[in-house]
Amino acid sequence: MSTRLFELMLWAAGKTVLLSAISIAIGLAIGLLVCAAKLSPKKLLSIPATVYVSLFRGVPLLVQLLLIYNLLPALGILVPSEVAAIAGLALCTAAYQAENLRGGFNSVPRGLIEAADMVGMSPWQQLRRIRAPIAFRLTLPALVNEMILILKASSLISVVGVIELTRMAQNLSASTFRPLLFYSVAGGIYLAICWLVAGGGSLAERLMRTGSSR
Repeated sequence: MSTRLFELMLWAAGKTVLLSAISIAIGLAIGLLVCAAKLSPKKLLSIPATVYVSLFRGVPLLVQLLLIYNLLPALGILVPSEVAAIAGLALCTAAYQAENLRGGFNSVPRGLIEAADMVGMSPWQQLRRIRAPIAFRLTLPALVNEMILILKASSLISVVGVIELTRMAQNLSASTFRPLLFYSVAGGIYLAICWLVAGGGSLAERLMRTGSSR
């Protein structure tokens, strides 16, 4: 493989990481809101949140991407294919992240909440000092796993015209007739990226355990 072709693969890998990171960040923000709605005692909030989670967890991501890509122009909204891809990935991962966060908040020991009530902590203080730190520490492995899944699932966004790592490998293998080489390189790059994300997650877990033990 020439240096120029390898640079094209690295450029596509960088685009994959960028689009995935943006999608994950937006998805986490949406997931927090959906999680809060599902935990709300008000059915006006919890029912739509439950429907949202069921919808985006039940429909394949590929179908979601195609629907969003074709729905936006039908509504008169013209956006680049990258925006449609980010929207699809973000809305999908938000449903999974919402459930991960909900499990974390529900796992906070009830005794800690009762103790916080006894010392007069407000609900906001309880959330900031007790519930949120414990919930994020408990759900961190699941959130990191979701990041890795989205990184790998980003290979599907080529169906909406985005040239990411998998599409670049397809294009180069078709033009050079060397599919094994380019798909192997793409697989190695995906593996390296996921390994770095998993390593960062493990480091974050250790730091959070160290901070909580002080």
